[in-house]
Amino acid sequence: MTAIETGGEVVITVAPNGARRGRVDHAAIPLTPEAIAAEASACEAAGAAILHLHVRDGDGAHSLDPGRYREAMAAVAGVCDLVVQPTTERAGRFGPAEMMAVQRALAPEMISLNLQELLGGDSEPEQAAARDFLVEIHAAGTIPQYIAYAPEQLQRLRAWWDQGWIPQQNPYVLLVVGRYAGPPGSRADLLAWLPLLPAAWTWGVCAFGPEELAINTLAALAGGHCRVGFENNLERRPGELLASNSAQVERLGGVLAELGLAPATAARVRARFGIERP
Repeated sequence: MTAIETGGEVVITVAPNGARRGRVDHAAIPLTPEAIAAEASACEAAGAAILHLHVRDGDGAHSLDPGRYREAMAAVAGVCDLVVQPTTERAGRFGPAEMMAVQRALAPEMISLNLQELLGGDSEPEQAAARDFLVEIHAAGTIPQYIAYAPEQLQRLRAWWDQGWIPQQNPYVLLVVGRYAGPPGSRADLLAWLPLLPAAWTWGVCAFGPEELAINTLAALAGGHCRVGFENNLERRPGELLASNSAQVERLGGVLAELGLAPATAARVRARFGIERP
């Protein structure tokens, strides 16, 4: 599902909080179910179609607790129609078992995962368990988004796809440009990824740092989709904080509109991916 295949529509995902940042980083980061739901509603109005969801425990730390996910997902569903995509990010706290438990407990419309994290130690039994789990996701009707943090991870994902171990004919992959605690992303970084992508794949990008808007715009022009939000970037420009996640969505949507591209709605995303509402 490239932007061309959707008639010039671009899927905008919002990642409003992430696993690490808190209110010390930005006073408007939503951390509670109520705050996440309010921001989700504002982001939908601004043009987002998918919510990339992180939840926190009672101490504010990253959590993969299905109960906390259910609470946040119910709050979001009560105020808007965004497709909710829980994360399975390990963030140094969890392992493959906890990643799999999120999917098995929730069977969400979408889920995000990193293949290398899912493999754990990468032994043959661990590879077999990961392959079986990918089949399990597919059978549940959940659409996975495979996150690649480096070109070699994308190449490995492609090798699994070539061998028939990825159930989707047209996998949905997110290219991460830059790092949270490392160098920011650049447009040149994104250009290095593009030759590695099979033409049939659906793809999007998220970028850390001040070039977030430029990288997302470049991705949209190249036929990809976009993810913005406080998980990856807090600033409009160096030293000037963005007001909210919805402001990021609105800013990107305005640029895309000037280029003749429109944000896809959640309904269009469900139709294109064949997602059936629970």
